[in-house]
Amino acid sequence: MNPSAPIGVFDSGVGGLSVLQAIRAALPYENLCYVADSGHVPYGTKTPEYLQKRSLVLTHFLLSQNVKAIVVACNTATVAAVAYLRATFTIPIIAIEPAVKPAVLATKTGIIGVIATAATLASDQFLRLLERFGSGVTILTQACPCLVAQVEKGDLASSTTRLLVQQYTAPLLVAGADTLVLGCTHYPFLRPLIDEVVGANITLIDTGTAVTRQLSNILAAQKLLNPSAQPGHEQFWTSGEVKKAQAVFRVLWRKPINLQPLPQAFA
Repeated sequence: MNPSAPIGVFDSGVGGLSVLQAIRAALPYENLCYVADSGHVPYGTKTPEYLQKRSLVLTHFLLSQNVKAIVVACNTATVAAVAYLRATFTIPIIAIEPAVKPAVLATKTGIIGVIATAATLASDQFLRLLERFGSGVTILTQACPCLVAQVEKGDLASSTTRLLVQQYTAPLLVAGADTLVLGCTHYPFLRPLIDEVVGANITLIDTGTAVTRQLSNILAAQKLLNPSAQPGHEQFWTSGEVKKAQAVFRVLWRKPINLQPLPQAFA
């Protein structure tokens, strides 16, 4: 496999850009391909079979771009499809999961809140996370069915979004949680608002750093790190409406981008 080949990343929508930002910061010389499956968002309400099908389609598209590794930058897609993808393809596939382990290390009260999609919280993979790392602490969960849609609209700080954040986090804070796991890659874009709502004494933890570390280790072990000394470039595609998504991408990525429509065969 060519070390100069790009890394592929996909998500249900724009949330995985938070992971892409972490990858870009840690691996400045890598070329990146990002697919937002916004034409099929939200993933949290879809069946596992549907998510497997979409994940397979998006993986085939990224392989058509000759990527050397794929990051599934979506907790919901990970729990539904990553085992299937790894059984189907030989390319390195890096998964994402709610950061329960670092939250257990961070908590002082022994009470942790996890906010995520309903599909992630109901998954066998999440239950296994609780079994592995939840001993000796209390882990409370809260499904947040409306937050993904707010981020997809680029609505990061309105009164509506604030009210939703208050509604979802209040039961966890009342129960004594001092650490909140942002269990969806869309949620880090709401971090400033969540910080305001929950207060400075609550620790927020997301998964971008852990996933980037895992990706770096796998590429290094397989001698696939890009040897170039030139800054890498990014390419972006969406299965949604390009004109509508372009403005949101620019807000979240914080740089001008060229957003392309996903070819019809993959949309």
